[in-house]
Amino acid sequence: MTFGSKRSEEGKGDGAFAIVGCQHPHISIFIEEMQALGHACAGIYDEGDQTLARKIAEQYQLPFADSATELLANEDVEYIGCSAINNEKIQIAAACERYGKHLMLDKPAVVDRAGLNQLEQIIGRGKIQIGMLLTERYRPAVYTLYDLIRKDVLGQVMSITMRKPHRLRPDTRPNWHFSKEQSGGIVIDLLIHDFDLLRWLTGQEVSEVSGRMGKQILPEYPEFYDTAAVQVEMDQGTVAQLYADWHAPEKCWTWGDGRIFITGTKGSAEIRLAGDPAVSTDEELLLMMTHEQVIVEVPLRAPAASVTEDFLRRVRGETHDFTHYDLLEATKATLLADEQAIRV
Repeated sequence: MTFGSKRSEEGKGDGAFAIVGCQHPHISIFIEEMQALGHACAGIYDEGDQTLARKIAEQYQLPFADSATELLANEDVEYIGCSAINNEKIQIAAACERYGKHLMLDKPAVVDRAGLNQLEQIIGRGKIQIGMLLTERYRPAVYTLYDLIRKDVLGQVMSITMRKPHRLRPDTRPNWHFSKEQSGGIVIDLLIHDFDLLRWLTGQEVSEVSGRMGKQILPEYPEFYDTAAVQVEMDQGTVAQLYADWHAPEKCWTWGDGRIFITGTKGSAEIRLAGDPAVSTDEELLLMMTHEQVIVEVPLRAPAASVTEDFLRRVRGETHDFTHYDLLEATKATLLADEQAIRV
């Protein structure tokens, strides 16, 4: 099905966008990329705590709307961006379907099976396109690794390890961040990126998952688990280990020292997504070695499109990377991992 979207002669979109639900600064990615592609913002609104929404409105000089309906009913608005509280995003998705607005969500899209069922129904009816800010696919280091795998430089991928320690700074976080019902918890909130990458990098589907979650801090938030380790088996034999925590040291040079390790039959590779001050000042670093080649730093390739541009291509019925199927399968795998994990 092709979804119409107005475009200028230069190839940039004319359809306006708006922000409905603004509880996480990730939405700035969508705002900046939409503006860079020539789309005007009709406004921003959040019906809850408006502190962040008003800050972002001031930062990007966006009009602050009086209600969500004002933006959804605006005929000039074709796209909605949303970084609402995680368990409230599905309600905004339903409203976007009613008003015929394509939707870009911050991750995760849903936090439970009920939300997943509703999301599947909306997607199944085919009235709107729904994207998600799974930005890791579109980082040069990850895209270059994907290209190496596709060219068989590393051989058959046997194992993937992904680590993402995060800096918490609990005093800066809203209360909903520590609520399982509202945020989804550490696996659903953080590992959605990893499950998407596992499927994309290997071309395989998730077959089995198991894991554990640990809690060592913040007893005042009994539902908040601060570490998660998940074991994954893909349907063609690749195994993976996914790890996330909220314990990055305060003096860490980055908010999250994300790393990806790949072992193949011909070689191995490592990505340091925040660089490494002892090795390189670059933000991203991809290292590789093979049976014939000592370890080298691999020049990075830019992806064909940003996460937002890829979404707009899907809306226009053009060739695109991330699909509704990818959105649903990554979400299902993340929910399964959360359900299977033992709490310790």
